[in-house]
Amino acid sequence: MINSRNEWDPLREVVVGTADFANWPINDPVFSEESKKTTWSLSPVPSGPVPDWIIDETNEDLDILAHTLESLNIIVHRPKFLNFQKLDGMYNYCPRDRLLIYGDAVVDPVMMYPCRDLEIAALDFVIYRADTVYQMPRNAGMVLDAANVLRLNDTMLFLESSSGNREAAKWLSQKFPDVNIEVCNFYSGVHIDSTIVPVREGLVLVNASRVNKDNLPKVFEDWEVVWIDRVVEQSFYQYPYASKWIALNMLAVDPRTVVIDKKQTRLIKLLEKQYNFTVIPLELRHSRTLGGGFHCVTLDLVRETQ
Repeated sequence: MINSRNEWDPLREVVVGTADFANWPINDPVFSEESKKTTWSLSPVPSGPVPDWIIDETNEDLDILAHTLESLNIIVHRPKFLNFQKLDGMYNYCPRDRLLIYGDAVVDPVMMYPCRDLEIAALDFVIYRADTVYQMPRNAGMVLDAANVLRLNDTMLFLESSSGNREAAKWLSQKFPDVNIEVCNFYSGVHIDSTIVPVREGLVLVNASRVNKDNLPKVFEDWEVVWIDRVVEQSFYQYPYASKWIALNMLAVDPRTVVIDKKQTRLIKLLEKQYNFTVIPLELRHSRTLGGGFHCVTLDLVRETQ
C-alpha cells in the first residue's frame, strides 16, 4: 500500500536514490540536443560515465540521508541495481523524477529523456504496491517528468516546461478528475522543486528570481509566501546540470521538520527562528553536478494523513 498526496504530511516510508553507475547518456535523442538548449556556455554538456569519485561521494551522502531518515523511524527503500553505463541510461539518483504518486495511485509518465524509461525496472516494487497504475501513452505527444508536479492535497501544481507539456497536464486531469490541475509556466527550465517549495499547509518558499506576485500560482493566494532572493551557491564538477537554486530543494519530513543543504545558514536560521522548524542540515556534495537536491533524491511512498 502507498499513500501520499502532499509534500509535507509526516513521512513514514520513502525511496532514497543511489548514484551507482551514474551516466550521461550518449545515444538518447533528446539528451543529445542538450547542448543546443543549455544557457551554460563555459564547458560542454557531459557525455558517458560519471567519474567514480563523484559516484562514491554521492553514495556516501545518500547513505547518510537514508540512515538519518531511518533514525526518525521512517522505512527507507533503495532502487534496484541497474548498470546505467552499460545500458546507456542515466541514473537512480533522482527517483522523484520517475514516478508521480498521488494517494494510492502511481503515474508512470513519458519522461523528457526516453532513456529514463529504464529506471522503472529499478522502482518496480513501487508499481507493485499501488492500487492503481496509470501509464501515460507513449508516442502521443505527451512529456512529463514527475518532478514537474507538486502535490497540494486537492491541487496538483504543474510546471509547463521542456519536461512537462500541456498535453500531459490535460491527461492528468482526465485521470484525476477530482483534483485541480493548476498549470504554471514561470520557468523555462525543467522541474518545479527548486522554484516552489511548500513546507507545510499554508506556508511556501518561493524562488524570487523566477516568481513574483503577478505570476504566483493561484493555489497560494491564501498561503504565507516566503520570498527567497539568494542562496549559497554550491560548486560543481565541469558542468552544472542544476542551477544554484538547487540549494532551495529540500525534503519536508513533517510539517515541522525539513532536511536542507547545510550550507544554507541564512535559510536555516529563518526556518528555525521565524517558523519554528526543526532543521536537519545535511550535504549532497554533487547536487549541482548530478542535478538533484533532497526532494529530488527521494520519493515518498507513505505520508500519514493529518
